[in-house]
Amino acid sequence: MSAVRARVEDGIAVLTLHRPERRNAFTKEMGTALGEYYRAFDADDAVRVVVLTGTPPAFCAGADLGGGADTFAAPGDPGFSASPVSPPAFDLRKPVIAAMNGHAIGIGFTLALQADIRLVADDAAYAVPQVRFGMIPDAMAHWTIQHLAGTAAAADILLTGRRLDGAEVVRLGLASRCLPAAGVLPAALAMAREIATHVAPMSAALSKKLLWDTARHGYGPARVAALETELHHRVMGTPDAAEGVRAYLARREPRWSARVSEEFPTSMT
Repeated sequence: MSAVRARVEDGIAVLTLHRPERRNAFTKEMGTALGEYYRAFDADDAVRVVVLTGTPPAFCAGADLGGGADTFAAPGDPGFSASPVSPPAFDLRKPVIAAMNGHAIGIGFTLALQADIRLVADDAAYAVPQVRFGMIPDAMAHWTIQHLAGTAAAADILLTGRRLDGAEVVRLGLASRCLPAAGVLPAALAMAREIATHVAPMSAALSKKLLWDTARHGYGPARVAALETELHHRVMGTPDAAEGVRAYLARREPRWSARVSEEFPTSMT
């Protein structure tokens, strides 16, 4: 049975980390499966939003420590990477929402930080404790946390390995909302439905790319203004730009026609 379950309905792809007997602890196979699903859904224009969650009661308890003292033995694979999910969620051309409906520890937390939006559970624990295991934080956490919450918060989280509750995760800017655990996935799906219905897929893809490129490259206001202008030229006059206004004035749901997979090629291989 796959450790990652996938279903698609009404433009929303839901990926569920599914190793409940191990609290969805992360494995290499899980990382490979996530990357494959990310690629497939990114190429599928019928998928407008991806939601990542875990089988209750956890989101992902971190690395599987079943190997005991050898869990973090030197890797024999020359292709080993501390970022085991490729592509990362922020490289997809559509929004990714992490519905963190339970404990998210270590790589369970750092992978979720690659999503665009995060919802967390108020009674769950969140941490990047790798330094307490003689290891180093992974999945680009040294960049994502610093980008989202600043250097001081990143140092606090990464260098202490301490646990945070959902409320503190939101306060630090690492998540959007803190909810009772049972309400996290329904809230994420409601948000996903709103995006899938009302947000033009090309607009989402272009805006997301500019958002993350700005973080990657440290663009200043003038550069962002120039890129926003360039993207306006790209979308103004398109059928979807007219459809958005027509649908709004007619008080109906829009019927988007742009095919992101064809009109916005990806560099992913």
